[in-house]
Amino acid sequence: MGEKILVTGGAGYIGSHCVLELIEAGYHPVVIDNFSNAVQGEGVVAESIRRIEKLLNTTIEFHQLDLLDRPGLENLFKKHTFAAVMHFAGLKAVGESVEQPLRYYKVNLTAAMNLIEVMQTNNVRNLVFSSSATVYGDPTRLPIDEQHPVGGCTNPYGKTKFFIEEIIKDQCKAEKVAVGRRQCLSVFGDDYDTVDGTGVRDYIHVVDLSKGHIAALKKLKENCGCKVYNLGTGKGYSVLQVVKGMEKASGKEIPYKIAPRRGGDVASCYADPKLAEEELGWKAEFDMERMCADLWRWQSMNPTGFTKSTTS
Repeated sequence: MGEKILVTGGAGYIGSHCVLELIEAGYHPVVIDNFSNAVQGEGVVAESIRRIEKLLNTTIEFHQLDLLDRPGLENLFKKHTFAAVMHFAGLKAVGESVEQPLRYYKVNLTAAMNLIEVMQTNNVRNLVFSSSATVYGDPTRLPIDEQHPVGGCTNPYGKTKFFIEEIIKDQCKAEKVAVGRRQCLSVFGDDYDTVDGTGVRDYIHVVDLSKGHIAALKKLKENCGCKVYNLGTGKGYSVLQVVKGMEKASGKEIPYKIAPRRGGDVASCYADPKLAEEELGWKAEFDMERMCADLWRWQSMNPTGFTKSTTS
C-alpha cells in the first residue's frame, strides 16, 4: 500500500481529480468532504468518488466530515498515519464572499486552523494547500510570478486564501522547517481594459492542475520547506474567447448577456509558471481547445451534473 494522503474537499471538482491522480501515482488517498460543493451518491459516498472507484476498479476510503468538526477530525487522525495532507476544502465563490464575508472568514479560516492544529498534534508536517490567484489582488504586472506582491486582495475569498498562506508560512517558521441548464450566460462586465472588454484569466485543464498538485506533493520528499508555485498555462483568455471556444466545441451558439461587474473581480490575471516547470518538472499540456472539448464532452454525458441517477 502506498503512502496515505488525506484529501480535504476531495469530492469536489479539483479535489476528486487529484484523488484519481494520487491513485494512479501509487498513493493511498483518504477523502473527506461535507458535500457543500459535491453531490452525495449511493449511501454516504460522494458521486464523484463512486465514479473514480468504478473507473479504476478500486475502493476509496471516504468520510463525510466537516473540518469545523474538530473532534471528528481528531478521531480520523487517530485512526490513520498520514504522510501528507492536500487541502482543497472551503467556500470558493468570489461574488458570494463579497455578500457574505463573515461566513467566508468563519468557515475557511476555522477549517484551516483546525486542520493545521490537528496535523501538528499528530506530527504530520507535509501539507499541499490549494490556494488561489486571488491572493495577488489586482496584478501590477503580468504574467504573475511567485515574487509578485500578495495581500492586496479585492474580495473576502481571496483574503481567506491569503490569510491561510500566511498562517502556513508562520507555522513553518515557528517549527523551523524549510449544457443547456441556463437560458443565458451572464458575462460580468465588458468595460475592462482587455482585448474585448471582458475579464481575462489563466484557464487551466483540471487534469493539468491535478498533476501539478501531485508534483508539489512529491516535492515535499526533498524537505523543501514552505514553497509557493503558480500553476497555470501562462496565457490569458477573455470570457468571450472562452465562449467562442465552447461554441466551437459544442457546435452550438451560446446566448449570453452582459451583466454588471461583480464585486471583487479584476480585469486580468494569469500566471508565470516557469518556477513550477523548473523545480517541479510540471508544465500544462492542454490548450483552450482541449479544455472546451473535454468540458463539453463531460457536460453532454452529465447534463445535470453529478446526480444519483446518472451513470458513466
